[in-house]
Amino acid sequence: MNGEPTSTATGAGKPAVVLLSGGLDSTTVLAVAKRDGYTPYAMTFRYGQRHSVEIEAARRVAETQGVARHVVVDIDLRQWGGSALTGDLDVPKDRDVSDGADGIPVTYVPARNTIFLSFALAWAEVLGADAIFIGVNALDYSGYPDCRPEYVAAFERMANLATAAGVQGTQRLRIHAPLQHLTKAQIVALGHDLGVDYSITTSCYDPAADGTACGHCDACQLRRRGFADAGSHDPIAYAG
Repeated sequence: MNGEPTSTATGAGKPAVVLLSGGLDSTTVLAVAKRDGYTPYAMTFRYGQRHSVEIEAARRVAETQGVARHVVVDIDLRQWGGSALTGDLDVPKDRDVSDGADGIPVTYVPARNTIFLSFALAWAEVLGADAIFIGVNALDYSGYPDCRPEYVAAFERMANLATAAGVQGTQRLRIHAPLQHLTKAQIVALGHDLGVDYSITTSCYDPAADGTACGHCDACQLRRRGFADAGSHDPIAYAG
């Protein structure tokens, strides 16, 4: 895994699959992949989440940053729910997200990153790409188990056992998680250095119909704190 935001360019124009949600983290990761010389192929999921605001944000980001191709994959995780993002549970508001003391929140979507990375793995094999970029973070995050470094490392090991290219030795896949050990403030600063336009992104779990962020869910709190700690203005609109 690549956990350093200052790595030298090694992609040399090679294809890489970038998981793109339209949020702050994934948009920054897309910029990192481009900085490191990769040709990004962006993959976004319409998985039955509460709103389509992030899908539209991902489309804006992909167009603005100029990816080789952007695909939106349809998966209906609402069939079994199990999360406030894919079921009828309320999205928690004004929860203390300072230390994850409350355990794994109800906004955790069961096995979501495993599902997303599996799709990315399939596309990477077709593209002949040896890199997948994902915006997981183990510091300023909501306590999700599939954002931890040991999870990403384990998936990478599995991925190289699970494909024809891996077995035949023609491709050694790496899962790049360049934001893994950064605070939200450091992510914001990195994005600014890379020229990321955060005004076209969204992070809210429960936005209004017009896309206005609620300002009170975990994602909004972490985002707002990140911009504040970075001494920067968050350009998106909040309801409160």
